[in-house]
Amino acid sequence: MTSPTNISALLLTPGASADRDHRTLVAIESGLPELAVVRLTLGTTSVPRAVDKIVAAVDDLVQDLQIERRNVVIGGRSFGGRACSVAAADGLDVGGLALLSYPLHPPGKPEKLRTEHFESITIPTLFVCGDRDPFGGPEEFEQHVQAIPGPVDLRFVSGPHAPSDDDSVVREVRDWLAE
Repeated sequence: MTSPTNISALLLTPGASADRDHRTLVAIESGLPELAVVRLTLGTTSVPRAVDKIVAAVDDLVQDLQIERRNVVIGGRSFGGRACSVAAADGLDVGGLALLSYPLHPPGKPEKLRTEHFESITIPTLFVCGDRDPFGGPEEFEQHVQAIPGPVDLRFVSGPHAPSDDDSVVREVRDWLAE
């Protein structure tokens, strides 16, 4: 699969009930010392408000580091990753998406998909998901990521929606960025 190139920065967002200090986001920042990593608390469960915060944070990051938007990967856990994917689908021109534990649908409600925007994602996208995630299993992801016209890399680690092995998640993100 194709991964982003010339990446200088990574913007990470947490799930709906977490903040910027979520252990997985901290582990990714520690595991990628070569990148400028910004962990952003969204403080909302509204996708439009979260998208606005993500766009503003990318603008600030680009200005602070004097880089192009295409040198930034955005992403995050669960709701945060979903909001980043919507921002990209809405036209936020960044280098890629790193989506961790993406909530494909609410647990037990596979008919309530959160994929309507997938057809507008054209940038390299990484999904790192637990292999026993009630928000979407491997077979469901294999089926639904086909709607994304951009390059997609789908990787699974052992665990549920919040895999406990952060080292595996960090390794998948690091490997994807290095490819």
